Amino acid sequence: MALLGGGLIFILLRIHALGVMLLLSGAAAAWFFRDPDRTPPLRDGIVISGADGKVVHVSEGPAPHAANARCRRVSVFMSPLDVHVNRAPVEGEVTAIKHTAGEFRAAFRDYASEHNERNLIVFTDKQGRPHAMMQIAGYLARRIVCRLHLHEPVFIGQRVGIIMFGSRVDHFLPLEYRATVKVGDRVKAGESVIGELAQ
Repeated sequence: MALLGGGLIFILLRIHALGVMLLLSGAAAAWFFRDPDRTPPLRDGIVISGADGKVVHVSEGPAPHAANARCRRVSVFMSPLDVHVNRAPVEGEVTAIKHTAGEFRAAFRDYASEHNERNLIVFTDKQGRPHAMMQIAGYLARRIVCRLHLHEPVFIGQRVGIIMFGSRVDHFLPLEYRATVKVGDRVKAGESVIGELAQ
């Protein structure tokens, strides 16, 4: 808002070039940090996306939050054009938060999950199942914000933080869940179902 206000003042003072630059910068900042309301589906047995963007990886593999455990991973890449507010994929309690310093490689690459700056959040649902979400910084992203605290209760779709510019979120679902998305699908944080309990 300060940039927009400053831009208007300079235009009124007939310093048009600087005013237009400030207006454009303010509009770009407001657009990037947009935070639209979302209405999550409330049926039982689902996991929703914690990020806006494109699904770039779906697989089964080791769980980063539990030794010798396996899980289903769904990775979502957020380009600089996507909304960057992250949301809780399930209802439950925050049982672990772990920040790891790292590099700032391209977030759409698979190795970003192991080498980039990242923040792992573990949610334990009402049935005691651990669900994890990893916020991963990308090439342009230099800051991960997590607004959660240990043992805090969360509801599905709740805002949990933001990653600046292009970045990625990996979801780690218990094996009882099947992925309901495939590589190339577009998803919205707080709305799109990415997994559900297998029948």
